[in-house]
Amino acid sequence: MPAAEAEGDESDGMTVRDAISAPDAQGEPRRTTRRFPLFTRDTARPEGGGRAASGDAPAPARQWPILTVLSAVALGLLLTALDVFRVGTILIGAALLAGAVMRWMLPSVGMLAVRSRFTDMLTYSVLGIAIVVLALMAQPHPLLEIPFLDDTLHFTVR
Repeated sequence: MPAAEAEGDESDGMTVRDAISAPDAQGEPRRTTRRFPLFTRDTARPEGGGRAASGDAPAPARQWPILTVLSAVALGLLLTALDVFRVGTILIGAALLAGAVMRWMLPSVGMLAVRSRFTDMLTYSVLGIAIVVLALMAQPHPLLEIPFLDDTLHFTVR
């Protein structure tokens, strides 16, 4: 059926408003669209995204898991700024790993829950491990040497 014919066709008693109309369950025409609604009313919190402490506790105490991770990251950044690079970056990675452990172990972690439990644990773990490994490989005097990375660096840069 051409679009011009679809706009005003009333031969069967139904008014079709445009070419992308479709009848609903009662047979009435309605506009179907692929656009998202302006207001989302049914978005669920992430799994475990409730308060980490009871509602009568003060606001900072209700969010202690995220505050613990952020405090450790802030201390790591301070140590890095004070020229204790390796210890500071290892502390940052360890804070992310602690966040992954808290996300796995605790039933409710407040604002530390961003996505699903699995995705949060995977993200925190991968980033934490990457930061710790890179901190251990940092020059001068690396504590961890990975031979194939040295060969790759030798092939590409040196």
